[in-house]
Amino acid sequence: MNTLLFRSATLLHPMSEYHQKSVDVLIKDGKIDAVSEHIDASTDGQEIINAKGCYLAPGFFDLNVNFGEPGLETREDLMSGTAAALAGGFTGVAVQPATNPPVHSKSEVSYIVNRSSRFLADVHPLGCISQNREGKDLAELYDMKLAGAVGFTDGSRPINDSGLMSRALLYAKAFDGLVFSYPEDSSVAGKGKMNEGIVSTYLGMKGIPSLAEEISISRDLYLAEYNESRIHFSTVSAAGSVKLIREAKARGVRVTCDVAAHHLVLTDESLKGFDTNYKVKPPLRTQDDVSALIEGLKDGTIDAIVSQHTPHEIEFKDVEFEIASFGIIGLQTVLPLVLQTGLPVNLLVEKLSINPRKILNLPVPTLEIGEAANLVLFSTELDWLFDAGSNKSKSANSPFIGQTLKGKVLAICNNEQFYYQQ
Repeated sequence: MNTLLFRSATLLHPMSEYHQKSVDVLIKDGKIDAVSEHIDASTDGQEIINAKGCYLAPGFFDLNVNFGEPGLETREDLMSGTAAALAGGFTGVAVQPATNPPVHSKSEVSYIVNRSSRFLADVHPLGCISQNREGKDLAELYDMKLAGAVGFTDGSRPINDSGLMSRALLYAKAFDGLVFSYPEDSSVAGKGKMNEGIVSTYLGMKGIPSLAEEISISRDLYLAEYNESRIHFSTVSAAGSVKLIREAKARGVRVTCDVAAHHLVLTDESLKGFDTNYKVKPPLRTQDDVSALIEGLKDGTIDAIVSQHTPHEIEFKDVEFEIASFGIIGLQTVLPLVLQTGLPVNLLVEKLSINPRKILNLPVPTLEIGEAANLVLFSTELDWLFDAGSNKSKSANSPFIGQTLKGKVLAICNNEQFYYQQ
């Protein structure tokens, strides 16, 4: 990328004097060169992007993606995963440690950092809380932090040992590390396959009650408060969870949380056709839960929106519902799904671009002259078809494959590189 001019874009950046105004943005050699209501297109070889009617914002950042590399590249490798991220508007992702081997030492962290160092999208590894994700012994948290880990989690495996979670919170506090909690009490969740409620009873399926999530959140809030540590809850899904976190924030607990985009628009009613692409964990819940999650985003209880991108090979999904794996791919569908909620576009930028970086203590991209360009251009009105041709992931486990979606990412700038899709 040499010289690029975005023409007549509506800027969405709360820290800019041009916030919500139509501006031209000139980028030279990967840096912001000028921001003005009008810039003359006088440079030879300058590429001009007509952005009228579109929004220009700091690149999105996803706190919860699963790639398979190292070891599970048939699901997703770093190249294909970041290609899906770019198509979804993400210039940065935090990758879960559910690989083979798990990311539980500095060697795996260093591998991911070095392997992705020249990518257009920034890849930030999350290290395991426990060795081998077994929930028994604490992993090498500080060594992983020094190697580049931005936080610690066992991914979709909850830490059921309260003592281990307490030690992790206390240890990470010493170097301002961040512990991610996947909130589920496994003894309550049991072998459930979907939300416990009217629909699970109707379908005759074992359910996972929201109580399993709420008990875990309650425990970890007490542990974080006791240890005076930071904690982040991944993919909250229940109304009771939102209430608990709201109350904890009010009394000063250092807690943040995120919600997966699909939990904002889908309910357990979607499972009546036994489509395994709707089988996710935490499970899709009720409309009351969806309403509470959206309200939590509005009032600031929920800090960020994530994709929970979880690719699987076809043999793990094209099977009976009972034995199918949990998870869907989601990087490319976050924007269209979130737009369906009716949330204001300013709030989306806060939850997708700004807050995720603040949670990880990463710098938030600015539009200051001379600063590196880290931007996404998107339309809230354009339609596009999500199919085999437009899907950038190696996997296709999404209930939205074959659907026309509203809300399209048009361009990405980051790391002195440029990505544009028609």
